[in-house]
Amino acid sequence: MKSNAVLINTARGPIVDPWVLYGVLRANRLFAAALDVTEPEPIPLDHPLLTLPNFLVVPHIASASVATRTKMAVMAAENLLAGQRLPNCVNPSVYSARGS
Repeated sequence: MKSNAVLINTARGPIVDPWVLYGVLRANRLFAAALDVTEPEPIPLDHPLLTLPNFLVVPHIASASVATRTKMAVMAAENLLAGQRLPNCVNPSVYSARGS
């Protein structure tokens, strides 16, 4: 990434190595970072990342909007009522394990 970039992770904690992130932020090789998820979660209170002025961590709230939560609920209900394979299955190998 460019040194003037801002890294934002709202996906999964293990995508970002917190120790590598600490090193690049401290060395100004990255402008800033904001994490909605960490590995481990929660991030330990004594982690050096928390001492940096160019680092922000929030309590896993990226999807906390009425619109997003409504969409999530509608998708879950539609998947349940459809009675078939999930259109957005994260682990499709479950279908072959069940023999369906």
